[in-house]
Amino acid sequence: MSRREEKYFALASIDYQGKSLKDLKVMFRKTLKSGMHGLCSSPYVEGQKPGDLLSEDQIRRRLEIMKPYTSWIRSFSCTDGNEMIPKIAKEMGVKTLVGAWLGDDPEINEKELEGLIDLCHKGLVDIAAVGNEVMYRGDLTEDELLDKLYYVKGSIKNLDVPVGYVDAYYEFEERPAVTEACDVILANCYPFWEGCDLDYSLLYMKDMYNKAKRAGKGKRVIITETGWPSEGTNLQGAFPSEENAIKYFINAQKWSQEEDIEMFYFSSFDESWKVGAEGDVGAYWGIWDTNEQPKY
Repeated sequence: MSRREEKYFALASIDYQGKSLKDLKVMFRKTLKSGMHGLCSSPYVEGQKPGDLLSEDQIRRRLEIMKPYTSWIRSFSCTDGNEMIPKIAKEMGVKTLVGAWLGDDPEINEKELEGLIDLCHKGLVDIAAVGNEVMYRGDLTEDELLDKLYYVKGSIKNLDVPVGYVDAYYEFEERPAVTEACDVILANCYPFWEGCDLDYSLLYMKDMYNKAKRAGKGKRVIITETGWPSEGTNLQGAFPSEENAIKYFINAQKWSQEEDIEMFYFSSFDESWKVGAEGDVGAYWGIWDTNEQPKY
């Protein structure tokens, strides 16, 4: 989740006039079938939450569902079974963006970093992400994050693995030292979390992407998360619904393909545990539901 009070709105409108929900679902399935750059992994089944131990069977089952539609998988942690995600993805011929989840617990952070480094040395990581929205949440200081970024970079310096940090697009403008430390800019871009109306959301996301690109000064920029919830409470002008989630997905994938934007869509499966951090919308960002069935 990346919500910010300050907004930069761009006006845009994609014409879906006359399209019924049934028509939109047909368009969605066609877009999904054509494939996408990347998908964020959602490994937790109903009743599970981060910190619970994941089984190989559940990871393999979910990656098998995702595999036909994506070239890359993004994982968020290197502990509690999440370390199996890049291994299984590689077996399936899928590229991996692997994240170490950092928070305010030094012991867990150390395990995550060592896990990421180990996976890199095993050849299971195509891009390494050191932390996700740590600055946004305030779990670490900037200097603490930089120490961890440079530690991982130093530990895998003989490997051809780009290292970056994931956060909201605007953090890369506001934290030039972090941007400088990254080999690749990993930017989360969520028009929904900034209250943007669906009709303007595509150009708003383009604006987010371009801000990260300018901050990166020529570095590779990847949209590591974007999406739209299908149910829940609205945030200002951003309304969750099946119709809006479908339209946003189609718009995002069309732009990604036409302009060769590296984009990881959030997310693969609905996860009920997310309501704690994000409110009722948190459970409804997936392409598949909690029972692993297509939503659209």
